[in-house]
Amino acid sequence: MKLSYWEYKTWFSNIDFTIVGSGIVGLSCALFLKEKYPKRKVLVLEKGLLPQGASTKNAGFACFGSISEILSDLETHSEEEVQQLVKTRWEGIQLLRQILGDKALDYQQYGGHEVFLEEDSELFEKCNQQLDYTNKLLQPIFGRSVFERRNNDFGFTKVKSQYITHTLEGQIDTGSMMQGLLKQCSSKGILVLNGMEVKKLEELGNKVSVLVNDFEFFTQKAFVATNGFASKLLSGLRVKPARAQALITEPIPNLNIKGTFHLDEGYCYFRNLDNRILLGGGRNLDIEGEETAEMGETELIQNKLESLLKDVILPNQEFEIAQRWSGIMGVGHQKTPILEAISSNIFCGVRLGGMGVALGSTVGKDLAGLA
Repeated sequence: MKLSYWEYKTWFSNIDFTIVGSGIVGLSCALFLKEKYPKRKVLVLEKGLLPQGASTKNAGFACFGSISEILSDLETHSEEEVQQLVKTRWEGIQLLRQILGDKALDYQQYGGHEVFLEEDSELFEKCNQQLDYTNKLLQPIFGRSVFERRNNDFGFTKVKSQYITHTLEGQIDTGSMMQGLLKQCSSKGILVLNGMEVKKLEELGNKVSVLVNDFEFFTQKAFVATNGFASKLLSGLRVKPARAQALITEPIPNLNIKGTFHLDEGYCYFRNLDNRILLGGGRNLDIEGEETAEMGETELIQNKLESLLKDVILPNQEFEIAQRWSGIMGVGHQKTPILEAISSNIFCGVRLGGMGVALGSTVGKDLAGLA
């Protein structure tokens, strides 16, 4: 595609900051750059018609880690590192709520419940035994004990009679969130262009060459916020793509389930949404196969999700599947995000480890700070 003089002059000349990726991180980065440098020209490029990674394809959990996830993290991270992980997630949610407001997010705080299958007796006992320790570890962050035992009041079957609930966990409408971020960007004069796949970034002296589709333009600084897709653009990054599959039911009359729910150390998760059940996960059934940047659903995982609906979540209740989809996360051996200066004028904020809702706005702010 060859640009006209008008197109180049209007959209691709005199660019100060170019952000690759229009998810939570990318749009937050753009907003904080514009706040700090109001007279600078900020451009956001997105390869899809909508954000292509996980920002509009996640389950909308405002979460900080279930108790089994926290205990699992402590096996590979120090206590201080786990505290910092949780603190960053907590502060990220507060920042997101501050940026958009609870109404725009449709933020609801029903609590996050970890549900244990009957066969998970060992994990259940471990989490119960470590409940007081985990609360004490995280008390400096939340200001009080947040994990507590609750009875199985929602009628799930083939599970233990108690959940372990994070009382401060909430849920949001991620579509409304992204619309809100886009509206703020538009109101501040930030250009967001879709259908723009960045093929290459190259630093040339005091500027960066950006190859998009089949044309080139220049920017003073470039910020990569494509999370699971980042290693395709910046080689050597310690981030891998991880596909997460999901489905949602048709509306269910008199649905009394409210909250966010975690199963299988966080590998499966579900919530109420518009009188429906949204259910996702199952990546642990095929870790290697789901380490892909390709969208799509597999029979193995979708069958597992449906069996959870039928046997555990909605027993003795008729339901129909309305939609199925997938999203791409960015993961690695460590759960801390990668915030790096790749060169003098190219920066990245990636590897959110499935915690994009909680971490995205903070990572975006810190990414803007690298400038």
